[in-house]
Amino acid sequence: MAAKKIIVGGGTGFVGTHLNKILRARNYDVINVSRMPAAKNISWTSLDSDGLPSNTSAVVNLAGQQFMDFTKMWTPGFKQNVLNSRVFTTKSLSKAIRQCEKKPDVFVLVTGVGAYEPSESNKYDESSPSTGTDFFSRLLREWEKAAEVDAPTRLVIIRSGVVIGRNGGMIKNMILPFFFGLGGPIASGKQYLPWIHIEDLTRMIQYSIENENVKGILNGVAPQVITNAEFTKSFAKALSRPAIIPVPEFSLNLLLNEERAMMLTKGQYVVPKRVLEYGFKYKYDNINDACKEVAHLFPKE
Repeated sequence: MAAKKIIVGGGTGFVGTHLNKILRARNYDVINVSRMPAAKNISWTSLDSDGLPSNTSAVVNLAGQQFMDFTKMWTPGFKQNVLNSRVFTTKSLSKAIRQCEKKPDVFVLVTGVGAYEPSESNKYDESSPSTGTDFFSRLLREWEKAAEVDAPTRLVIIRSGVVIGRNGGMIKNMILPFFFGLGGPIASGKQYLPWIHIEDLTRMIQYSIENENVKGILNGVAPQVITNAEFTKSFAKALSRPAIIPVPEFSLNLLLNEERAMMLTKGQYVVPKRVLEYGFKYKYDNINDACKEVAHLFPKE
């Protein structure tokens, strides 16, 4: 029997590379949609002109310009690119799914907890409304709306927290300052930090592909709710380093622009209510274990 075919938008990025590894280990035939030419890649242009490869059983979208790329100024043009790279890739994939004669079983879109307005008092689960009042929640609303598919294709939207993994994201940016004892809490440290280990996020995507009862919105966060200060303490402990130098809010606002800095200086209390109801089992359900796994100076293969 031929291996089931899975198409992954943005499959060459931080999360996509990890997802490729776990899906291929389970004998799926994974094809990435990417701007980079490679043996198992197709381009976004060929997706638009030729549609999905025949007999595609699942589609995943992880594509999007990295908005925490500190080498890029937070200009109107860059913000537009952050939005377009998410919305247009999602529209391209959902259009290709709708045009398929034999439709895929499932479309998994990974977005973010930015759908929920930052708050120190609100508690959010998957049934909480997204307000669409700040840049990120407006972006999320448009991004998720772009994922229009018809039955029989299931739609699963995973709203991911900060992804904890050694080879990318927050940890890649923080490992050197923390290793040299220059780490510390951001702003007050009291803001919530919704998080998930990369192993659990990719397993949650796989779980969504393989379980036909899973559909709708899932909060891709660990069940343990922590603050930024608690994360800082845990990561520093895992590295056996002090972390006492706070990062003032005003300096981040200056450096990154206030609108983007709020991703670090503000937070949301988010729980994975539906994920737990579906019976998904986390491998890293507490921050100490997650930090221990990533606390090494040199990335492992």
